[in-house]
Amino acid sequence: MTSDSARLGILLMCATSFVFAAQDGLSRHLAGEYNTILIVMIRYWFLATFVLALSARRSGGVRQAIHSKMPLLQIFRGVLLVAEMCVTIYAFTLLGLTESHAIFVCYPLIIAALSGPVLNESVGWRRWSAICIGAVGVLIILRPGSGMFSPLAIVPLIGAGLFAFYGILTRYVARADSAHVSFFYTGTVGCIVITCIGVFYWEPISERDWFWMLLLCCTGALAHWLLIKTYEVAEASTVQPFAYLQLPFAAAFGLIFFDEVLRLNVAIGAAIVVGAGLFTFWRERRRY
Repeated sequence: MTSDSARLGILLMCATSFVFAAQDGLSRHLAGEYNTILIVMIRYWFLATFVLALSARRSGGVRQAIHSKMPLLQIFRGVLLVAEMCVTIYAFTLLGLTESHAIFVCYPLIIAALSGPVLNESVGWRRWSAICIGAVGVLIILRPGSGMFSPLAIVPLIGAGLFAFYGILTRYVARADSAHVSFFYTGTVGCIVITCIGVFYWEPISERDWFWMLLLCCTGALAHWLLIKTYEVAEASTVQPFAYLQLPFAAAFGLIFFDEVLRLNVAIGAAIVVGAGLFTFWRERRRY
């Protein structure tokens, strides 16, 4: 990989993080007007269309994309991601973008903790130390035992756990299936599952909000396309740390558009979690 490719990959990952943050901001806005399941369902309709179009253009088409050596796990992954999206968007309505993302950003540490028992990967004392330090950061954000603690803060933590488990399963199925196959199952299975549930939660959408819904769907497709391009031009070990930029981007959207307040304990705790996550990533990179 050349230095030019690395720089391009970093720029693409920064753009990806910004678009994902914008997508969360749009989800936060629409979730204030409509139920979460409806929003996720419409997002998945667009995502499934994007995935099918992408698969049709590749060699072998949809027939090759649907061929998985671990179909049950792939289906379970799709269900997990749907559940995570519903929980996380609901968290936005309870706590806002800033605090939800500050808690959610601990998911790489949960992945690191689960990689030992689930993937049989070696987790040394340094990585376990980083995981424990990250847990301290989460506790600083939550402040359990204080008068300021809100049980609602558990909701984004559940979302982080679901996404971490999804990430673990993604790494596991990657041993047998290509990324193309995994992406296909992510979009199609999720669409089927959320549609079966979402039809019972349909509610009329105003003409103005259809514009925001379309913009939400477009940002979702754009974010996934940017992510694919990022990994095409640069190694994951080079660009992954810049995915943490989604936290400050989302916080900025929360502060500017939703009048959220960044509390000091949230800022300190999030900085500790991000620092621990970056150290864990650095240790994993040194292993290879």
